[in-house]
Amino acid sequence: MEFPNLGKHCHEEFCKKLDFLPVKCDACEQIFCHEHMSYTKHSCPSAYKKDVQVPVCPLCNTPIPVRKGEMPDIAVGAHIDMDCQSDPAKGRRKVFVNKCSMKGCKGKEIVPVLCAECRLNFCLKHRYTADHNCQGKIAARRNNSSEAALARQRKFETNKNNRTNVSSIQGSLSEDEALARALQMSLQNTESNNHSSRQDIEIDADEALARALAESERDMRQAVTATQPTGRCSLS
Repeated sequence: MEFPNLGKHCHEEFCKKLDFLPVKCDACEQIFCHEHMSYTKHSCPSAYKKDVQVPVCPLCNTPIPVRKGEMPDIAVGAHIDMDCQSDPAKGRRKVFVNKCSMKGCKGKEIVPVLCAECRLNFCLKHRYTADHNCQGKIAARRNNSSEAALARQRKFETNKNNRTNVSSIQGSLSEDEALARALQMSLQNTESNNHSSRQDIEIDADEALARALAESERDMRQAVTATQPTGRCSLS
């Protein structure tokens, strides 16, 4: 007795075996026998859809998220350059401190690589004027002017804050009144310190006098005891 509808043939071109327990590939959705069910056995063209792997940092063993279409090596390298907390990565970041000025570039170099025209620092990849769209000496002067303006602004804000603090301390007093008040408070502090010092000296003198009197009285008692004859009771 035959069962023509039982089982299916393997989709592999050189196999075509009738398998009663066929397996459907979840990537290419074709039918294969037990021998060709794996991706590699039938050279599945859609295996990349299922081959999703998360790279791991070789230094700190942290999984690195990778966007679709991004190379894992690039993601791991960026993690080591910026986020890795291992000692080798931290030491490497301390060495590579000269950041590239090219917009969007995260490259760093051990030594500064300055452009002769714009005087900005770049990585080796963008060190030439054509690679970083150099704006020339005009851009350099513009950058220097902007930095100087920012420095002046920060200095002005600092001075303004200092003046505000002084004004809040003085209140409604004039400068002469505030100075006189400060001198008065200083004299009061000096007088209180001198008064406490005098009190300490007087206390030390009283203690010394009391100690001397006690020692004198003890010496007199010892002298009287020594002059009395032994074996005789004397009434005083």
